Amino acid sequence: MRMIKKFILLVFITLFVSACSDDNSQSSAAVKINNAFKLYEKAQYSMHSGNYRSAVQYLERLDGLYPFGAYSHQAQLNLIFSYYKLNDFGSGIASAERFIRQNPRHKNLDYAYYMKGLINYSTETGFGKELFSAPIEERDAGATRQAFDDFAELIRLFPNSQYAKDARQRMVHLRNRLAKYELHVANYYMKREAYLAAANRAKYVVDHYPKTPSVPHALDMMQIAYNLLDLPELAENSRRVLLLNYPNYKG
Repeated sequence: MRMIKKFILLVFITLFVSACSDDNSQSSAAVKINNAFKLYEKAQYSMHSGNYRSAVQYLERLDGLYPFGAYSHQAQLNLIFSYYKLNDFGSGIASAERFIRQNPRHKNLDYAYYMKGLINYSTETGFGKELFSAPIEERDAGATRQAFDDFAELIRLFPNSQYAKDARQRMVHLRNRLAKYELHVANYYMKREAYLAAANRAKYVVDHYPKTPSVPHALDMMQIAYNLLDLPELAENSRRVLLLNYPNYKG
């Protein structure tokens, strides 16, 4: 009888310990969910208040502690936007690229592509750039090309995205910017009497950036460069195209 009682007691203790272990596991999971929600909630409040620095702190912690949690994807997207608002363009682009790489089928993937383009676009058009940098046509066009490619990729993959219209409008500006830069380089060659290089660069503008404001200037430069190179036929062709398409052009 005593042995039976000991056996029953042992079984009861075992069941009790097992139940406590399950309760602890459930409590631990509940704490994690609750903490993730609190971090997300605080981040949302900070963003709505315009306190993006605080939002980044909450979102980075949320992303670090719960990278696969219920709020992880939205937290990563919010982090991209918060970096953008803080002008932390390097972190914003890295976060966008990470999201694209890790979530190739996510329903908001178009937003990550759009933000990546917008951040690269902003590196060229920011307030500080306009005040303290060289004229826009004289700056390196690397970020401009990247922004153009980002928006083009967005439109290629998601032509019906809610961000596609804005991306197309920004691409018009970027094309004009790239054409101005190429024309600036062509003018640089002209000043150094590298006329063939100047003509080729101007022709690149005509061939790759048609309908931009830089095209008539490029045609005029081609005409002058070909004349200086003693290539009258090419010079005349450039002159005819210029007069036909831009009859009111005055160099």
